[in-house]
Amino acid sequence: MPPLTFTSAHELAQLIRDRHLSATEILEAHLAHITQHNAKLNAICTLDEDQARIRAKQADEALARDENWGALHGVPVTVKDIFETAGLRTTAGYIPLKDYVPQEDAAAVARLRSAGAVLLGKTNMAELAGDFQSTNSLFPRVNNPWNLNVTSGGSSGGSAAAVAAGLSPLDIGNDIAGSVRQPAHFCGIYSLKPTDRRISTRGMIPEVPGMPYCLRQMMTVGCFGRSLTDLQLCFSLLAGADLHRPDVPPVPLAETSAQSLPSLKLAWIDQWPDVPVDPEIREMMRAIAQKLSDTGMQIEPWLPKAFDLSEIWYLYGRMAAYINNYAQPKDRYNIRRSLTLLFRTATQGDPQLRALGSFSRVLPELLKPSLKGYFETLTERDRFTTQLDEALEPWDAWLMPVAATPAFSHRPTWTAIDVAGKSYPHAVANGAYTIPFSLSGHPAVVMPVGQTQAGLPIGLQIVGKRWREVELMAIAQALDPVIGNFQSPPGY
Repeated sequence: MPPLTFTSAHELAQLIRDRHLSATEILEAHLAHITQHNAKLNAICTLDEDQARIRAKQADEALARDENWGALHGVPVTVKDIFETAGLRTTAGYIPLKDYVPQEDAAAVARLRSAGAVLLGKTNMAELAGDFQSTNSLFPRVNNPWNLNVTSGGSSGGSAAAVAAGLSPLDIGNDIAGSVRQPAHFCGIYSLKPTDRRISTRGMIPEVPGMPYCLRQMMTVGCFGRSLTDLQLCFSLLAGADLHRPDVPPVPLAETSAQSLPSLKLAWIDQWPDVPVDPEIREMMRAIAQKLSDTGMQIEPWLPKAFDLSEIWYLYGRMAAYINNYAQPKDRYNIRRSLTLLFRTATQGDPQLRALGSFSRVLPELLKPSLKGYFETLTERDRFTTQLDEALEPWDAWLMPVAATPAFSHRPTWTAIDVAGKSYPHAVANGAYTIPFSLSGHPAVVMPVGQTQAGLPIGLQIVGKRWREVELMAIAQALDPVIGNFQSPPGY
């Protein structure tokens, strides 16, 4: 059995239920591990040590009375600092929120607590979830446990680093462009981005408290773990209708049987024609396809005929401009940060790739949004989602890279990244393989499949059909013994 700090959440829960270990013993092991390693990672930004000890003691006392709080009874967890937590500072890495202490838990946090989880603390992130690195003006940057000189990704970099390094067995983050998927790829763990609106986002920033509920499309709550079983458990606890969010539909979690490899029909692609990936990632995608083909399953290279990445990116940019416009204050600090993003996106990187990802294309939506334009954009998004639904119908899932690169060296926000000798705009390198499925709302699992020659993780993105996350994770479970490759980072 692995050390306690690398034992999966569902196994920790079983150890507590069977009374082989107490919740207090498991908590203390994690607190000691955090003390030893967090100072170099900066993955946890707010540690709630005292309350965690109280809660773990209560969990042990409840179990002694034969009371079981739920599937995570006594299990320590962390949550991204974007989720409101009652009585515990929630900052989203944003200076105006440095002293913000919510009165209530976010919906996802409340469901973890009601399942018996012990909240260790909050994980560090990109400021207001606005970058593919995890840096902000309140806390030190998050470092990758595989190599402290490279990023853990963003915006949920603290979540991924904490789980990868054994500081926490389970974490939740948010994803509107890849913020759950790219950090999992960079840190070598598993993650799930569910279908749009499958999990309630109530109580989740980047809608700054006091602003209207704007992020009604594309924004999702996702899970991080070191096993697919933990993702399945986390998802089952979080998914479902919310009385306070009527736009979250009561779609039931469909039962599904275990999948066998010969019965699956999978599509795969090693890179988009417009955005080539790092050669080692491309080689890994091809090796995976070959491994799976060798099992006798049906797997074919595929790209939908109408999959125009430039148009997809433009539509995503317009959609993001509309739904973000009123979610945050228009203060001097925020405007300066946004202008930096726009300038670097418009001026850095190969001109052809810059044209693909430039936010300058959506300046009309940013500067002069209109209700008619918003509805037109929603209509076009519906059309794209329907087209992708139809294209995916013959396939059980679609396999592809998560990003154009493995984890890259720390750099100023939104600066360009080199891929095989070519300069890629920051957003294109990190979001080209995740943004299409944020736009369409399709669910995706990321699983670790190996490392580069430099020892950095490589993840595989598995895209499934909308509302069928249970089926998608069953497919991932079937693939995991053949291509999955979780390893703990050296030294942890």
